[in-house]
Amino acid sequence: MRFFRIIMTLLCAVFCIKSFAQSTKNIINRINKKDSVADWTVHFQNTTVTQLHPGFAVKYSGINSLEDGYEIATSNTTTIAVGRKLWKNAFFIFDQETTGGGGLSKTKGLAGFPNGEIYRVGASALTPFVARAYLQQIIPLKNSSFENQSSDINQFAGKIATSRLVITAGKFCITDFFDDNKYNHDARSQFLNWSLMAQGAWDFPADVRGYTTGIVVELIKPTWALRLASVEVPKIANALPMEWKWNGANSETVEFEKHWKTKNNLSGTIRTNAFVTFSRAPFYKDAIAAMAVGDSSLSEIITGNTEGTKYYGAKYGFGINLEQELNRSIGLFARYSWNDGKTASWAFTEIDKSLQAGIEINGNDWKRKKDVLGIAVVVNGLSDDHKNYLKAGGYGFIIGDGNLNYGAESVFETYYRFYIASFVQLSIDYQIANNPAYNKDRRGPVHITSIRLHFEL
Repeated sequence: MRFFRIIMTLLCAVFCIKSFAQSTKNIINRINKKDSVADWTVHFQNTTVTQLHPGFAVKYSGINSLEDGYEIATSNTTTIAVGRKLWKNAFFIFDQETTGGGGLSKTKGLAGFPNGEIYRVGASALTPFVARAYLQQIIPLKNSSFENQSSDINQFAGKIATSRLVITAGKFCITDFFDDNKYNHDARSQFLNWSLMAQGAWDFPADVRGYTTGIVVELIKPTWALRLASVEVPKIANALPMEWKWNGANSETVEFEKHWKTKNNLSGTIRTNAFVTFSRAPFYKDAIAAMAVGDSSLSEIITGNTEGTKYYGAKYGFGINLEQELNRSIGLFARYSWNDGKTASWAFTEIDKSLQAGIEINGNDWKRKKDVLGIAVVVNGLSDDHKNYLKAGGYGFIIGDGNLNYGAESVFETYYRFYIASFVQLSIDYQIANNPAYNKDRRGPVHITSIRLHFEL
């Protein structure tokens, strides 16, 4: 009944807010058109996700285990995104975000966590903060052609060079620039699962809300692109404080992107990236050895309960990201990612290898061209060192049951998204998780049902 009341409340909110949102949309459109279409960009979004799962049988539980009884949780994010043109081809972006609510089991118990919005929520109470504040300089290259670009969140309307150098410096989410995918990248409108919306084994540098500070340089051409980034990393696992030191704390990422068209003029893209991250994350082998003699100091650092004082080795890895349009209604996507898994997971989630594949189908065939049906599956795994650490009773910042009977964690997800109005989307999402936190002793399956309401102006 509680879930039914939440559904009815969300639907009532849609109709109550509709007239207010339409007025707000008109104001925003006037601001975007004032002076010049390229001078300002102003947008707003609000996303509410409610999730529940019934109980499931387990042999035991630990401090990071997914709750094995009935559970329900709701998260909310609101973003006001403002951009201003400073001079020719130079822009300033400022996003103020307010987050609140919580995730299932306090956002623990699944490496592929089912709510991709919740990693931005650091507290249950509504909390405002600066999400993005960066400068961007675009340098058109010689003999470049130009194409029209529409106004969007953090994007200016107008003509943009198809061959350009882009330099971005400030605070942002690194996945704003890397690991994009037309069919699976935005948890506000596409797949919700953490290990689907991004490369699961890329422990991408970010604070607990998903943001970092640094510099990104992009060379963009009509059929390919090259990106480089150097950014801060967390001082403490999955926490807010960040740091950058040339000899101990930084993360470097490189990505190459290639586009093509088939004989039928259907688009496809491949992206390959490599990364290396230096931080205070201890080696799992060192933590296991310390635990064997009763020393939990390294485990406390891995869980994020204690700030480490030593800088350890690098975590390195790579990812491959594919998307292919099959026809005007159907698109396929796939990702594979891997990291060495020797040092502790530090920022995103506890995955050392991940393979995903899926399909997106729009509603053209049933005369709902804006509707979308998504279906995907992902399989996540751990390195031997990571397995042994959890088997020895160790905990990370998101998983750990006090023991481990290892099995790959897999998640099936499907969603249907439809428009209630031009600026309001409602999605119904269903996920099945097997072996949550890689533990066959808590194998489930766990059935997770979600409702997502998304406003965007």
